[in-house]
Amino acid sequence: MVIHAGEPAAPRHLHEAFEAIEGAADAPVFLTCEHASERLPAGWSWPARDRRLVGTHWAFDPGAAELTAELAAALRAPAVLSRFSRLLVDPNRPADSDTLFRAEAEGEPVELNRDLSDAERRTRLERFHRPYHEAIDQRLAGHGAKVVFSIHTFTPIYEGQVRQVEVGVLFDTQEALAVALAERIARAGFRTALNEPWSGRAGLIYAAERHAGAHGRKALELEVRQDLAVRPEVRTRLVEVLAAFFRRGTEER
Repeated sequence: MVIHAGEPAAPRHLHEAFEAIEGAADAPVFLTCEHASERLPAGWSWPARDRRLVGTHWAFDPGAAELTAELAAALRAPAVLSRFSRLLVDPNRPADSDTLFRAEAEGEPVELNRDLSDAERRTRLERFHRPYHEAIDQRLAGHGAKVVFSIHTFTPIYEGQVRQVEVGVLFDTQEALAVALAERIARAGFRTALNEPWSGRAGLIYAAERHAGAHGRKALELEVRQDLAVRPEVRTRLVEVLAAFFRRGTEER
């Protein structure tokens, strides 16, 4: 679906923890973006030693927010995007995860998370992690989308390893749907792989699985290499592929 000039944009709701795009009731997917922003809300600031992480994949997923918003517009789909850095608290991790508050990045301590008190941990969970997930739950409960589709991006080089994959489709239980989507993306000319660079079967699509499971939907996560995700012309190609795929429906898969 093309959004024509002059057509009203979908309503948006801003909270300190999330931005919600209120899509059409008949949209085929419900979008989430856990690492959309590197914003530190009022009350927090980057320690001097952590400024090396600002603008990098450690703080957020470059290109992910734009891709989510563009796909939401193409499908008139609802979306919930985070408005806080993953280094403050990671919404794609359960509350008991060892990496909920990341302690190290690039082999050095993350000062923002050094010696966190129990009270500080609770504050971050209550103000950001919990409201983000509640926003998804509340909206998904009243929406008919059969797929929760989480959008992320990944760095081209990680711990010295160059990644050749351009797009990854992550899944846990929805293998048939993931295979169909990966094949469609590959036919559009992207180097595509299943459960790369991370595996959904290792619990690394937490947000999508959590909400899909709670509401009887299917869960997938998309990972796009960041050097591609930040390029508008690449996102346009990818949005066309994704929108066409989801418009066809997922009942038969």
